[in-house]
Amino acid sequence: MGIFSLLGKFNRGAYAQFMETYNNKQKDIPTVSRVLSDGSLIEIVYQPYEKKTLLAHYEQGNVKLKPWIEENGERLVPISPSNNLLKHNAVLLPECPEPYGSTKALLEDIEAYLYRYVDLSPAFFRIASSYILLTWVYDAFNELPYLRLRGDYGSGKTRALLIIGSVCYKPFFASGASTVSPIFHTLNTFQGTLIFDEADFRFSDEKAEIIKIFNNGNVRGFPVLRTAITLQREFDPRAFLVYGPKIVGMRREFEDQALESRFITEDMGQRTLRSDIPINLPEIQKAEAAALRNKLLMYRFQTLGHVRINKELVDPSISPRLNQILVPLLSIIEDETIKKEIREAAQGLEKELRAEHSSAPEGELLVILKELMEDYSRTSIPLSEITSLFVARHGADYDRPITNRYIGFLHRKRLHLRTHKSHGVYVVPLSEKSKIEALCTRYGITRDSSDDVEI
Repeated sequence: MGIFSLLGKFNRGAYAQFMETYNNKQKDIPTVSRVLSDGSLIEIVYQPYEKKTLLAHYEQGNVKLKPWIEENGERLVPISPSNNLLKHNAVLLPECPEPYGSTKALLEDIEAYLYRYVDLSPAFFRIASSYILLTWVYDAFNELPYLRLRGDYGSGKTRALLIIGSVCYKPFFASGASTVSPIFHTLNTFQGTLIFDEADFRFSDEKAEIIKIFNNGNVRGFPVLRTAITLQREFDPRAFLVYGPKIVGMRREFEDQALESRFITEDMGQRTLRSDIPINLPEIQKAEAAALRNKLLMYRFQTLGHVRINKELVDPSISPRLNQILVPLLSIIEDETIKKEIREAAQGLEKELRAEHSSAPEGELLVILKELMEDYSRTSIPLSEITSLFVARHGADYDRPITNRYIGFLHRKRLHLRTHKSHGVYVVPLSEKSKIEALCTRYGITRDSSDDVEI
């Protein structure tokens, strides 16, 4: 056989091998997490010392680390270890799943880790530890609460974000200085926990985009749509999944009370740093967090298929919104003491929200309406009379003049109450009494037997 025939055979063999490799690569699907068709789970792990990512496959109680997994004609492969988010620790992953003993023992390990490095109130230590567990099984639920550390410069909120966030499920660290686009893409790709510092935004356009993530991100099924154009110049909007746990650090609070009600908050400004907490984090902290992430990955593997919402945990003394976000957290907790502390924290939050509602212009207006509506001899109340009473009680508290037009705006646009014109003047009909009573309940406004309004 001539040399050219041998070369031709070699080239044909090399070409066939190249095409096989190429076709396999075409089918490679970069994967972070997935529930496979047989019900088994896979999770990406990152081994930084070997600069390697693998897929941890949990099947029938056993775990294997694999470079790829075949699933329905696709080859699932882990995201590359050269990914910038992994290289620069913007996203933290487990290295491999490890046994954790019992859920109680795991919670104790988490609490001990938190106690070494941050100073939190006793109740919030329990809440934060339980929330960390929730982040690892959050996709078993349809609604979630957020955590918030609130405090001024030097209060320790950034330290708390780092320590708590380091042991959450696939934490992604970002700040108010970050642009919005990579946050959308990272949340959509990793579907982990957003750890966001300095959430007090200066620029309204960035604020609006981030607020969309917070508003849409605590309920499953509400992706954020973003404009996209294909290479063929076709309009092709993309849906970004932003549902997932979030922990936020900020100095104040959000203006939107509906958004405020999604947060369980720890006020860091009311505490002083314990003397046994290191000013600078020791290098061992990273190793401790990595060890906990490994245990928590095993917790996810062994728990995700069993956790369910427990409707019996609904508390009638708090609002439906707070129940909606708290019941998932309570559903994963076995310790009744911790459940009690979380309920007490929720009741405190409910009181704060109602106090803020009642001191707002709408709340002050509702107090007046409630009083005036108790005169059943009248069929309506002139808007001018309501305005005069509002000015007499609260006019000195406002920099702007209180006019009929402003009070009418509060009625129609803020409280959604009906007004109409009667004999040339605007009035509130007595038929709105039931709506006003419902709004008073929502705003936490009641009357006692002495007819003094209580807030």
